[in-house]
Amino acid sequence: MNVNWSLARKAARLAARAEIVHHTREFFRTEGYLEIDTPLLIPAPAPESHIDAIPAGGLYLHTSPEICMKRLLAADYGKIFQICHCWRSGERGSRHLPEFTMLEWYRAHSDYLDLMTECVNLLRHIVTAYGGTSTISYNGLSIDLQGEWQKISVREAFLIHAGITMEQALEEGVFDELMTEKIEPRLGIRTPTFIYDYPAERGALARLRQDDATVAERFELYIAGMELANAFSELTDAEEQRQRFREESSSRVKRGQSPYPLPGPFLEELDRMPPSAGIALGMDRLIMLLTGAHTIDEVVAFTPEEL
Repeated sequence: MNVNWSLARKAARLAARAEIVHHTREFFRTEGYLEIDTPLLIPAPAPESHIDAIPAGGLYLHTSPEICMKRLLAADYGKIFQICHCWRSGERGSRHLPEFTMLEWYRAHSDYLDLMTECVNLLRHIVTAYGGTSTISYNGLSIDLQGEWQKISVREAFLIHAGITMEQALEEGVFDELMTEKIEPRLGIRTPTFIYDYPAERGALARLRQDDATVAERFELYIAGMELANAFSELTDAEEQRQRFREESSSRVKRGQSPYPLPGPFLEELDRMPPSAGIALGMDRLIMLLTGAHTIDEVVAFTPEEL
């Protein structure tokens, strides 16, 4: 009987995956979070112009559990987390799959600065519990999680690494290109790095800073040049959120993308959500970092091409 050796070779990393997921749940339960499970098929994803949902029988496979989890916050669930599969059309590469595993958690009466602190505590717990050390070794880099983590604003990062201002990059239409080519590869090389305060137009569901409405209270976490998490203080103004969704839908149409229906129940309940913060962390990428995998294919049982 022939053995599928490509599957057999993944056994050690799949065992490591199970252990890392276990330690993740362990952290959140210790911190008083409720693990929840929301539908994978939804009638309306958040209409973000840079993310394409996959249609499924008149509904959509969710690109994130965000919409449903925020509705739970509006119903007075204070601290919730979820580890689930998500889907995004057209995403395939060494760090991307169209179906991937996401960890999301939300806290009422918190902001994005609180989530930075919680990210530090979560990753220190997982890395130490899994590997018995506070250090991540990846692609020849040694990154100690016990030291102080770097924080750099998007404005600072553009001046230092791209040589132009954030505003220039937006005006010239090269913001995403420069982020990908000039900035991201230089983040998290010596220590984990939070890059924060993204342009307002790059935070469709985020609250704007009260002292500077040109930026959103959003951060991303990078380790070894790899984006690991995306977080923000939540926008709780339903009318402003509706308007932003309309603008995102218009942007989708201009790009030749299909518009999505508005998530009506979410918008109806959003005003009841307390000041909150939420974050999405790519579990597959975290497992890559902790197991030394060079591609996401190595840490999942099956890729689309193997089905």
